[in-house]
Amino acid sequence: MKRSSMKTYSVTDPGMVRDINEDYVFVADEPVGFLPNLFIVADGMGGHQAGDFASKYSVDTIRRELMRTKEQDVEKALLSAVEVANKEIIKKSVDDDRLKGMGTTIIVATIVRQMMYFANVGDSRLYLINRGIVQLTKDNSLVEEMVRLGGIKPEEAKHHPDKNIITRAIGAKADIEIDFYEHRLNQGDIILICSDGLTDMVEDEEIFYLIQSGRDIVESGELLLNAAKTNGGVDNIGIILIDPNENEVFVC
Repeated sequence: MKRSSMKTYSVTDPGMVRDINEDYVFVADEPVGFLPNLFIVADGMGGHQAGDFASKYSVDTIRRELMRTKEQDVEKALLSAVEVANKEIIKKSVDDDRLKGMGTTIIVATIVRQMMYFANVGDSRLYLINRGIVQLTKDNSLVEEMVRLGGIKPEEAKHHPDKNIITRAIGAKADIEIDFYEHRLNQGDIILICSDGLTDMVEDEEIFYLIQSGRDIVESGELLLNAAKTNGGVDNIGIILIDPNENEVFVC
């Protein structure tokens, strides 16, 4: 079996309207602690400078915790790292008035052999692209709760005026609830992790088309970023694309 590293692409952009970029992404296709790789997207929120601090500080905290953990269970390690980040963001918010009320969404993912493990808080998203596009995370948002309760239809949620009101965030409350997922990868899968600065501007069907149109994930990522900005770019944009098919799991 031939060994080869996976391909990755990542970018953040302030978009066309905002001066400050509160999105932060982290990509490591080399080991972080006992994990073989690590991918994080964070979409910060808060007053002036607080949102960008929250996103970067949360990512740095999660990375630090995973670097020094003695835990060998992926789920426990990811959840513990996110919980520590939540506690530290709350503490910073209390200690510094300039950071009061800050928070961030977070998606943390790792691929171990053919399994992808990921934790989510907020409304940033993780998609799987192959013959179609499937959103694997569930938005922790008011509109998503309305869909689950049958108040509105899924197609109404896409353009609902309250679609950006989130029900969970890092820094919102001490007893944080974290969604954890695992998914077995197949040949041909592409993984997209992104903030709502992409998904609010580009429909899922167009995301799928653009990813399929690129000669590789670098070109696909640039097409996604350009589409989000062309369509208005009203929010910061954070994107990670992962092609695990160059991984030793899939290469014979």
